[in-house]
Amino acid sequence: MTTDNTTNNTPGFASAVTPVAETTISTAADAIHAGETTIPTQGDNMPAWHARPQHASGPLPVVIVIQEIFGVHEHIRDICRRLALEGYLAVAPELYFRQGDPNEYTDIQALLSNLVSKVPDAQVLADLDHVANWAGRNGGDAHRLMVTGFCWGGRIAWLYAAHNPQLKAAVAWYGKLTGDKTLNSPTHPVDVATELTAPVLGLYGAQDGSIPLESVETMRQALRAANADKTEIVVYPDAGHAFNADYRPSYHEASAKDGWQRMLAWFARYGAKKNA
Repeated sequence: MTTDNTTNNTPGFASAVTPVAETTISTAADAIHAGETTIPTQGDNMPAWHARPQHASGPLPVVIVIQEIFGVHEHIRDICRRLALEGYLAVAPELYFRQGDPNEYTDIQALLSNLVSKVPDAQVLADLDHVANWAGRNGGDAHRLMVTGFCWGGRIAWLYAAHNPQLKAAVAWYGKLTGDKTLNSPTHPVDVATELTAPVLGLYGAQDGSIPLESVETMRQALRAANADKTEIVVYPDAGHAFNADYRPSYHEASAKDGWQRMLAWFARYGAKKNA
């Protein structure tokens, strides 16, 4: 991986968070095959980005990469490239595509209010099922299915681990665990602790003002009550929200690197091996 020191409004990044930080990571693509595709789902064609090793034999383990609130922009595409270099077929679907385009928003609060809050969880979970089916037909091993998600996607990763019994492992980066219930979001991760069918690794920052440590402890208690012994939550004392977002000032390098290695180890342990 290389570091891009550009601090202009770099094409491909979310409009609401430019200019990008000097810590932005850009992964070389010469050893992978990556690009845009569309995935049939619920009568629509959903845009998606995918990446895989350039030279691979046999079906690959699959990681669905679930976007931040900003959609599938350059950072999420780079996450897919990084996973491809580790031997995965990585797929990042545009899960807001019916409701709107996050790149049309330059204000985060407007993005949350006018777009993100209007995307129903049930729609998202069904779309992810279609992504999994697409991956199994396009070079992926349906029996080695994993997900990882960031921020908004971190919460969805928890929910998906209670939704799809075929899922082998999930890694949730700073996804909200509790919250107000709405028609579009009737349940939260704490509500589905007893329904998890896949091991989940949760990665959180102690300095995260949007996810209080009290809610993390509430989730831990719910997991203990559910006897979810294969699920783990790690809290980084010096990290805040979006600590893996290397294109933003919130990036905390040490925590991000440790979290990345923990994620890879989690996938290797629970989902990436054949017949896992």
